[in-house]
Amino acid sequence: MILSVPLETLLDDFMLTHPIFLTADAFQQVLLQQYPPPYGVAELAPDGVSRKRAVLSVAFRYLDTYRELLQEEGDKFPKVTSQLHDNYTEEKESRRKQVRPLFRHFRRIDACLQPREAFRGSDEIFCRVYTPDHSYVTIRSRLSCRVDDILALVREKLQYSDERPLLPSKLILVAVTSAGEKAVFRPSDEAVFTTLGVNTHLFTCQPSELDSLLPLPEEIHWTPGDSKLHDMSAEEVANQLVAFDWELFSCVHEVEFVCYVFHGEQSRWRPLNLELVLQRCSEVQHWVATETLQCHSLPKRVQLLRKFIKIAALCKQQQDLLSFLAVLLGLDNPALSRLRLTWEGLPGKFRKQFQQFESITDPSRNHKSYRDLITSLMPPLIPFTPLLLKGTLHTRTVADMVRSIRRYRSGQLVMDTETSPSHLQTKAYVRQLHVIDNQNLLFDLSCKLDSQS
Repeated sequence: MILSVPLETLLDDFMLTHPIFLTADAFQQVLLQQYPPPYGVAELAPDGVSRKRAVLSVAFRYLDTYRELLQEEGDKFPKVTSQLHDNYTEEKESRRKQVRPLFRHFRRIDACLQPREAFRGSDEIFCRVYTPDHSYVTIRSRLSCRVDDILALVREKLQYSDERPLLPSKLILVAVTSAGEKAVFRPSDEAVFTTLGVNTHLFTCQPSELDSLLPLPEEIHWTPGDSKLHDMSAEEVANQLVAFDWELFSCVHEVEFVCYVFHGEQSRWRPLNLELVLQRCSEVQHWVATETLQCHSLPKRVQLLRKFIKIAALCKQQQDLLSFLAVLLGLDNPALSRLRLTWEGLPGKFRKQFQQFESITDPSRNHKSYRDLITSLMPPLIPFTPLLLKGTLHTRTVADMVRSIRRYRSGQLVMDTETSPSHLQTKAYVRQLHVIDNQNLLFDLSCKLDSQS
């Protein structure tokens, strides 16, 4: 292990990428082994003094990089560093503990209007767990809770339920998507809440009931009608998209990017906040298709296309490339792009602008158009996170990626703080998007619109 690091960048690279090849526990032990015995400084040989300084330099840089995540695990590393240096004391920060609903999986307007805060594994959240008859229990659980612990909480709630007085001997936890796909979790799985898709819900049942599980009715049956979006200005919607994206992006600890690329589910620190950013990207894409395909009126569908293109332009102008590209990909959804009459009704100015935007999504030459765009922007900005993660499979490129993230977040986006009723209504709407993520259902809606033409 190199402890005398002449280059600041080399030390930074090691700090950002060591979880790939060296666990935190092993790293701490190596530091202790490299530290000389606690003799007086005057008695140390010159190389011993240099080694001592080098070890402390690495240890303090480690604390600076991982301080927030280390607080998650108590005093373990501060105790190690106190062995390294008697004069070192770790300043403890008490994090305000509160039980809060997890993003998307438990909808509450008062919660969604609050500024987004970073999730940590020890945070306690509310979450609904459904039964085969679509009744549910609300449990209070740590975010990092194991599946067998979740089931124990569910069992405790169910034993007081009038609907299910006789509890089965064995329960399993299942994720059910809006398309009816099912994934059974293992008892040892952890932090499953943030891995759920946009319209995926947790169910508990006996193994024999697995095949009978169905999506919630509201995920299958959608009533077409006019969108609330018609009554909102593109400027206000774009502002709220940018504000929420910045909150989500700011919550992601840089080490989450490293852990996500290198099998985050097996790492010490789960990329909880990064998973939510990626889910938000998918949610915005489906939102664009959902709102447009639910609109029966051809003129109003054309109006929505115009509004979405304008929203994309405003997001790009505010350097929110996450929502900018997510809106474009939503407009490119096959169920929406096949509506010839709708697109033909779009004024030429908007059609030309959309074509210019589409060129930025061109994947050729390793997404050169997108890379040229983001290189031309000055921070602060919000990158299109899926592309940020793509291709970062080597230690050096991972460190470069994290340094880019630091640069993107080196400033603070100016946020709109207006609190008028219409502003709060738009804010709640943007933060609680109701979307169809079942592509078959989107195609059904598209075909019905075709038949009405």
